[in-house]
Amino acid sequence: MSTTVVIREISKTYPAAFGAQASTAVNRVSLTINAGELFFLLGPSGCGKTTLLRMIAGFIEPTSGDILFKDDQGEHTVTYWPAEKRDTGMVFQSYALWPHMTVAQNVAFGLEVRRVAAAERERMVMEALQAVRMEAYASRKPTQLSGGQQQRVALARALVIRPRVLLLDEPLSNLDAKLRLELRGEIRRVCKASGITTVYVTHDQKEAMSMADRVAVLEAGQVVQVGSPKQLYRAPATRFVAEFLGETNILRGEIQSITDSGVTVNVGGSTLLARSAMPAGAKAGSPVQVSIRHEALTLGKPGNVNVLQGTLVDSVYLGEAAQHRLDMGESRLVTVMVQNPGSPAAAGFDRIGSSLALHVAPEDVVLLPGAAN
Repeated sequence: MSTTVVIREISKTYPAAFGAQASTAVNRVSLTINAGELFFLLGPSGCGKTTLLRMIAGFIEPTSGDILFKDDQGEHTVTYWPAEKRDTGMVFQSYALWPHMTVAQNVAFGLEVRRVAAAERERMVMEALQAVRMEAYASRKPTQLSGGQQQRVALARALVIRPRVLLLDEPLSNLDAKLRLELRGEIRRVCKASGITTVYVTHDQKEAMSMADRVAVLEAGQVVQVGSPKQLYRAPATRFVAEFLGETNILRGEIQSITDSGVTVNVGGSTLLARSAMPAGAKAGSPVQVSIRHEALTLGKPGNVNVLQGTLVDSVYLGEAAQHRLDMGESRLVTVMVQNPGSPAAAGFDRIGSSLALHVAPEDVVLLPGAAN
């Protein structure tokens, strides 16, 4: 039985204190997190994502709005329920394992509080440890485990009580890069296998892109866009989303015409055809921001449409890829990411000062509201 989480116009404002002004951490956020979904709250530090997660958990009381849990048994408004009555499982950034207990004892703690019989408790603990592939470490103490193993135990402890909703607060941020990469797939596997609705907070866009069913991007306490990782990357709604989810070039443009085949945009004298959604209210003559991902640009031939001309001013070799910068004039720089820089296809980017033509497909020209700086 999976739970749908409905958040309606939730806000959290902290009152003024010690001379500081009142601050709003979460501002009228509305979301529906589907049953069994692995849903990410993504954004930079201070955007309100952890505050929102803790309001779902019941650790922070909202200033206004409602939180509902819906399942086969009905719909419950849990906005002001205490944390212990919400039946949620929480995995913290710091693991929060008790060092004097064994792995099995740590995992069993929530079942003991719920007064589960000893035989049933032992069975459930072993099932939870098997799910995270830690059953062989049941008798060890947390101090005898690596950081990644401790994180698996913390996940097992949250899962063993079979919560209605699983909440993860930056669970991989204390691990090294290689281990984070390994555990991404493992956590997704466990969460999807359990069928539990999961809400995961992170500031790491790679984590969100590689693990999430859907992502809500937060900025300054508000949700600015919700969608699948592919939707957010390919069709960002704002410059903030475009730049936060990967690297992109932002150029000044002006809409020239709008036809059934797409939108024609003038970018510094170059004509680009875009087949992305048009910003609300935009029309011929409107200024727009044009987002083009670094990897979407390829060497092309000089032409009339979807070609940018520039002079190669800088190259950085990264091993599996190379990053090149071209000066398009008028203080406009374009960055190109080329995979496998040793291949014949990358041979054009080998001489600083050379003039190059870059091609971009109409599907990769994304129009954003407003004028670029």
